[in-house]
Order: sequence, then structure tokens, then C-alpha cells
Amino acid sequence: MEVYDLKIEYQAAPFALAVRKPRFSWKIKSNEKNTYQTSYQIMVKTAENVVWDSGVVPSEDAVLITYQGRALQDETTYQVTVSVKDNHGNQAHASTHFTTGIFDATKFTAKMISHTFPETITVPPVFMRDFHCEKPIAKAVIYATSLGVYELTLNHAKVGDIYLAPGWTSYHHHLQYQAYDVTECLQSSNHLEMTVGNGWYAGVLGFEMKKHHYGDKVAAFLQLNITYEDGSKEVIATDESWQVKTGVIQSSELYLGETINTYQVNEQQAQVQVIEFHPEILTMQANEPIRITQRLAPVKEFTTPKGERVIDFGQNMAGWVEVKVKGKAGQKLMIEHAETLDKEGNFYKETLRQAISVDTYICDGQLQIFRPHFTFHGFRYIRLTGFEKVENLEFTACVLHSDMQRIGHFTTSNPKINRLQENITWGQRSNFIDVPTDCPQRDERLGWTGDAQVFSWTAAYNYNVAPFFEKWMKDVAYESSLELGVPHVVPDILGSYSSSAWSDVAVIVPWVVYQSYGDIRILENAWQTMHEWVDYMTNHAGENHLWQTGFQYGDWLALDKEESADRTGATDKYLIANAYYLYVTDLVRQTAEVLGKTKEAAYYQELYKKVLASFQEEYYTKTGRIVSETQTGAILSLYFNLAKEKDRTRILQTLITNIENHKNHLATGFVGTPYICHALSENGAHDLAGTLMMREDYPSWLYAVNKGATTIWERWDSIKPDGSFDESGMNSLNHYAYGSIGDWLYRKVAGINQTSPGYKTFVIRPQFVKGIDEVDAKLDSPYGTIGCHWICHDGKIVVDVTVPANTTAEVYLPEKTESVTLGSGSYHYEYPTTTDLTLARFSLNSTLGELLAEEKAVNLLNTMSPGMLDNPMIEFAKGMTLVEMLGAAPEARPLFEAIIQQLNE
Repeated sequence: MEVYDLKIEYQAAPFALAVRKPRFSWKIKSNEKNTYQTSYQIMVKTAENVVWDSGVVPSEDAVLITYQGRALQDETTYQVTVSVKDNHGNQAHASTHFTTGIFDATKFTAKMISHTFPETITVPPVFMRDFHCEKPIAKAVIYATSLGVYELTLNHAKVGDIYLAPGWTSYHHHLQYQAYDVTECLQSSNHLEMTVGNGWYAGVLGFEMKKHHYGDKVAAFLQLNITYEDGSKEVIATDESWQVKTGVIQSSELYLGETINTYQVNEQQAQVQVIEFHPEILTMQANEPIRITQRLAPVKEFTTPKGERVIDFGQNMAGWVEVKVKGKAGQKLMIEHAETLDKEGNFYKETLRQAISVDTYICDGQLQIFRPHFTFHGFRYIRLTGFEKVENLEFTACVLHSDMQRIGHFTTSNPKINRLQENITWGQRSNFIDVPTDCPQRDERLGWTGDAQVFSWTAAYNYNVAPFFEKWMKDVAYESSLELGVPHVVPDILGSYSSSAWSDVAVIVPWVVYQSYGDIRILENAWQTMHEWVDYMTNHAGENHLWQTGFQYGDWLALDKEESADRTGATDKYLIANAYYLYVTDLVRQTAEVLGKTKEAAYYQELYKKVLASFQEEYYTKTGRIVSETQTGAILSLYFNLAKEKDRTRILQTLITNIENHKNHLATGFVGTPYICHALSENGAHDLAGTLMMREDYPSWLYAVNKGATTIWERWDSIKPDGSFDESGMNSLNHYAYGSIGDWLYRKVAGINQTSPGYKTFVIRPQFVKGIDEVDAKLDSPYGTIGCHWICHDGKIVVDVTVPANTTAEVYLPEKTESVTLGSGSYHYEYPTTTDLTLARFSLNSTLGELLAEEKAVNLLNTMSPGMLDNPMIEFAKGMTLVEMLGAAPEARPLFEAIIQQLNE
């Protein structure tokens, strides 16, 4: 037995931890099956003293165990040892350490400093300080933040490997700082610089391209704590003694790009100005910082029909391009960014709208490496201007996002599904840049709550997003209130509040994190915002207990209504609003139970019953017909369990009929799409869910794959079949919301589902999809790696299941009626089958014309339904799919199913 992956607050050996009661997690693995932990002991000590000995605790718990020892001290290193016993009598231990930072931010002596440059100077200021260290150094730590985004250099070398710090928060309520160990960087004489760009604080932000959402001047805050080997200490902190100048960065904006001039460095000086600042709002960074996580080489350089010099990096992404070049002194180089080419193969920037995304570099005549500092771009292609007669030219695309831990992997025998899964993952990487944005490229890039909510389950499978969402949910709480509700974007720069599916993020995301990682603290921290959102809807409900007032996004971008109307789809907007009202009320009830709030749980249980009764009276007839007989109306009725049990069969048929009337295609938008396949699979129509998944024409997930997409699109037809583009002015090619299908791939196709928080117990229940004969899925859960690998091929089913130690799985093997309960270990199953998952040549998605091109089909029709082909309407029907045709003549379904079966045989 081995104890491994010992972490504190999701981190391995965290530095500058500022959590007073940190939590410890570990995993165990064993070669023996059915292994579980019987007890643990946690020991935390300094070099001199034990500060906590948990004693031997009889428990299987191994996830987020809270520290219960003496108060931790600032800037102190603690050693941690976890000892574990298992049910086989084995013992093992693991050790790590953590170093604390500053628990009370009011202890900082640093001041927030700005500058006196006039408004006409928009160059990012460089704050600087020279200092000396006369004695040997034991430890040196920089704590830094800014109003704006900053980079540090110490003795002319970049400090740390993070970018766009301190990130984006609700700056007036919550400002994160970062810590850097610079012990090895200090010399006897030192020069410290902190350059601050406008970033989200003072820069151009939002589709109105406004500046100064939080303030009109950037500012810097830094404290360097030095401990010498003789025990003495020194503090270097921002104050009036610092200097400020301009540097080589002439301008920098998130949407517009950056200009760097190394040829004519016109340094200007100004006075440092101490500004009012309340350090109480400072918190140590809770989420993973933004880093370069991958570097991509160009896959192709070419000249477009318009004569443009273009480089293709092969992948739509967020980040920037690093260029190594030796140009002439004063030579101006310009790099423009775009997601795609137009149908003629020319550089196409329209999806960026007003975000021009241009990086400009002016050379000094030496070999240089250029990259931007305070901007990022959404792009696959770059257009080069001014690069004539340069030497040593190299381009590297730097992928930039919050450096989350990858935990989920899903691959299949179908290359197009694999590409779809890659697109989903790249969409998440491109948009989880400190906040969950809608898109990384255009004049928006905002923390849209609806996008994050619908994608949250998928996000939690792909990556460990607990720290990421923990940080963001703080700002959701800060920006929300019982009076106004929950904003549409967080951090809130729009001032618009309270729409279903969007504002429900306040409840759904904390619940997703709790279920995925067993993290109860996020529920404790979010409890007030969670229940106040439900209370807001209750306060705005009418006498019938339903919320039927105010603006709603509805089923955003659904295809069942002309977009020119309002983009909200055909489903009744208040049906959606009240469906979510019920859904999150039940989640708040469950949260109250988890937190031991018995009285509140009872209240929200009664509220749910009352609202559900009103909902059923308002939106269903006595016979079970839905007021909005749309796909999304039926999906929410089924998936949220809103319909009466007696009506579910009819509602399922309504959904199936609607899909068939759309030629077996979806017509859903942001609300219906995450759940459509779940609703089908869970109600006996999994084959139809698989059909939707495998569709390759518009609208479908694989349509974009066939059009060369490398990320998820905002629209089902962002690029049209003829290669032209949607021209509504809202057409992102990197928009993860429709990637929410990833949750269904993991849960239904791979079959991995938690049945208790953190996957302490779980179900494996894979379901087959025609066109996929092999699936391999792995999830690095809080207890270890869960695996399901299945093959259905050549008359045989093979299933391999991995159950991590200290967990229990309920496994439902395909085509078997009974489940099996498994403890930890690896399990292999093989058994015969007659199932063939090859996509048949003919199906109900075939057109009548395709069938009639087969002589056998004509003969069968003449035999089984004499005279049918003599009908003059047959010629008209040849262009229709069979499923479309059978919507008007359902009685003919058995006939055509029989013909299809014989043709495929």
C-alpha cells in the first residue's frame, strides 16, 4: 500500500499559504483488491515543535481534512506527515511541507503607489527601487499586486512564471496578491522594477470599448520581506521613496494589443503618488495563476490570394506569439491575429469585432525576442507586416490560461468524436483565463455567468476547477445581493442582473464543485448567495408563486425561432425561468441538508412543492401537453423532473417527434443543449441521443469538426456550408457553451457518474453509440484514477474497469441485467454479443430518394405496399429524410424500418 499525491488546499507543497485552517488530501493505492483506509493520522510540525497531531482517526476520509492544531504563524515552513492504515493491515505514510504567507493583510507596511503622469501619457508606468543587501540572506519573499496587471523584474530578470497578475476580480471588494520566493535572486546591489499595464482595471473593456471601469490610473503594491542568516529582517515596500518612469512598452490594451519600441526609448520621469487603499480587501491568490502551458510551432506559412503573409499555428487558442528576430534598427514589425480565413483563403478578422489585436515591435538592430506583456489574443492565424529582410526569424504561439490540473481524458475509436473532445478542452483552456469568459478574441471576453453555468459539469471533468471556481465565486458573492439578484457577468461591468440560467450560476457552480471534489467549504462560503438568489426569485414571484417578470435570455441562440426577433428561442422564457427556479431551489434544499441547516432545508422543501404545483398547473395541460412544445421545453420537463410521472411518456414522445420533425437534428440553444442527450438517454431514447451526437450536417457538433473547427463555436453555423460566415456581429469561433456535451460523453458513453461527493462511491454504466466501437475514459478523482475502457467489436464485448482504493463502484456492464459492486482494483470482462456498432449505410436519416436508388428497396416497396410508388407525391418526397416523411405518416414506420434492415443486411 502506498500513500501518494498528498496536497494541501489542492496544492503540492504550497508556498505563502494564507489559509488559517488548511485542508489535507491524499490518495492510496494497493496491489490488493478491495482496499480501503481504516484510519489516518496527520502530523504537522515546525523545525522545533509539533503544532498538530490528529491522533489515530478511524475513518475512510482522505479528502480535504481540516487542520485542527495551534494557530499557524506567518512566513513559517511546516512539515506534514500523513500515516494511513488499510483493511489488510498495511501501513504507509507520505510527507510534504507548506510555507505560510501573511494571514492578516493589514500587517503589510507597503502603500499603494500611483504616478503623476498626465492623462495624455498612456505608457504603462515602471515603478522602481534600488536597494542593497549587506549580509547573507536566509529567505526573501516578494508579495505583490496592482490596480492593473503587472510584471516584476529583479536585477533585469523576470520574477516568476505567471502572467497578467493579479488577474481580474471585483477590484473594489477583492484584490488578489501573489508571492514569489526570490531568495536566490538577490545580490549585494539590487534593482527592482514593477511595470503595470491597464489590464481589466483601467483599460478598454466591454463591447462599448469603454475605459476606466474601476479607476483611471494604475497603481502598484509590493512588499519584499528579507530575513538574514543572523535572524535580522528588512522590509522593502512601495512608498514615496520609489521612482517611476516610462519604459519600452508604449501602449498595451487587452483588446487592442501592445506596442514595444526598443529603438527609441523615450524615458520620462514622474513623481510617485501614494493613493488611498484599504489592505483589508487583499487576499492571497486562491486559484492557479495564468501561465504559458504549451508552446506551438507554426504548421504552415503561406501567401493568401490577397498577397498577405500569413502563418497558421494549426489550433485556435488564447495567448500570444513570441517572435525571435534580428531586424534593422528602427524596423517596425506588426503582427495581427485572427481565428480563421475567409472562404477565399484570406485573413479574416471580423470575428474580433473592434478588438483589433495588433502587436507592434520596433527593433534595435540586435537579435531580440519579443512578446507582449499585458494583453492576450484569441487566434489561430497571424498576418505579418514589415518583416522583410529580417534574420533569425522564429515564431512560437504561447498558449495562455489558468494553469489548472488536467484530470479527465476521453478517447474513442472515432477520430471525429476525438476531435470534438479536443475542441471542448481547447475551448475551456482558451476561456478559463482567471475568470470563465465567453470568448477570448473579440471586444467582450467577459465572465458570462450563463456560459460558465451550463459548462461547469464538463469543466469539472476535464480539469480540477475547484480553486478556479472558488476564486470566481467570491466575486459572484461580492457582486450579488438580495435586492438586485445575480449579475449576468462577473466581475460585473455591465450592471445587468437576474436572468434564469445565467444567475443560477450562484447555486449550480458551488454544487458542481462539491459533487465533483467533495469540497464542502465552497457550499459554506456560497450559502448566503445561493439561498438569496432563490429568495430573490421568490420575492419577485406573483400570487401564483411563479417568477414571470423581467428580462430573460431564454434558450439563447436556439434555432427554433427567427433570430432577428430577439435571439431567445421559441421556448416560453418564463417556463425556462421557473424550471430553473425549481431546479436551484431543490439544490439549495440539498445544500441546507449538507450544511446541517434543518430549518432552512424544510423551508426550501415546502417552497419547492408549492412552486412545482403552480408550475405544473401553468405549463402543462391535464393530459400532459406542454405549453411550449419545443425541444427545450420537453428537455427541461424531463431532465429537471418537473412533469408528473403519468405525463413523462407523452413529453418524451413530444421531444422525439420534434427532433424527427427537424430531420433528427437538435434545435436547442444555450439552455437545452447541455441536457438534450441526457434527457433522451435517461428516458429510454439513448439511440436517438447517439444519433444526434453522430450527425455531421448542420446543426450538429460534428458539423463544426467537418468544417475544420479546433474549438467549439458560439453558433451551430458560425461558418456556413458554403464557407461564408454568420454576419450578425456575434460569431465567436471559440465559445465553450455548446461543449457542455462533454458531460454526456463522460457520464453516458463512458458511463462514469459520482453517487457521493468526490466519487467516494460511483457508478460505471457505459452505453453504446452507433459509430463508436471503443471508448477509453479516465478520471483522476479525489481518491485516484477511475477508468472505463470498453470495446464492442467482432461479436465480442470487452470492458476494463479501474476502481481506485478507498472507493466503491456499482458497475453495470452493457447488455447485462444485473449490476456488480466492486471495491478497488482492476477488472476485466469479456463476453459475446450480436451487437454491431458500425454505422449502417441506410437509416431513417436517409432520404427517400437514396432508398429508391436501390433496386431491392423498390422491389420490397412494391411487394409490401403495392401502389405506393405510383403516388404523384413520391417525386416531391424523394428529397425528404425518412424520419421527416414519417412525421407526417407515422403508420409507415414499420414498413420502412423493415426495408432499411434488409438493405443493411
